[in-house]
Amino acid sequence: KDIKRTFQYHGAEHKTIFCYESGLELTVENVRKQRRFHPRCGTSFLVLMLLVGMFVSFFIDPIFYLTIGHLPHVAIRAVIKLLLLPITMGIGYELIKFAGRHENAFTRIISAPGLWLQRVTVLEPSDDMIECAIVAFKEVIPEDQSDNF
Repeated sequence: KDIKRTFQYHGAEHKTIFCYESGLELTVENVRKQRRFHPRCGTSFLVLMLLVGMFVSFFIDPIFYLTIGHLPHVAIRAVIKLLLLPITMGIGYELIKFAGRHENAFTRIISAPGLWLQRVTVLEPSDDMIECAIVAFKEVIPEDQSDNF
């Protein structure tokens, strides 16, 4: 029951952000009409990071095999993966940012796994949840409207 409410608040958050990004006034009626699933959701980012991490890790062994002729020790591979973490995170961040700004086949493909997971983690909110999301969102809007989404 508590998790369901959490997922409903998650839906209220997404709908509020969509309403703001559409340039509409933040009212319950306007927010209620928006979509629940957002391409730049943290859930989507986590899924994308897993996929990017697997993709980057896929190249570690072949590169070692081609350069030194054998596979590195498991501990060395683990250290290399940790050292590559900033690059992996950067790639994931740029991909999710790109997906939020463009609508094309590539962005639909990279957004799809996260959007699928959101079908579980983002539920339709009640009006009181939407009101709460609007109040919370208004607290973080920069006064000078300098946010770039």
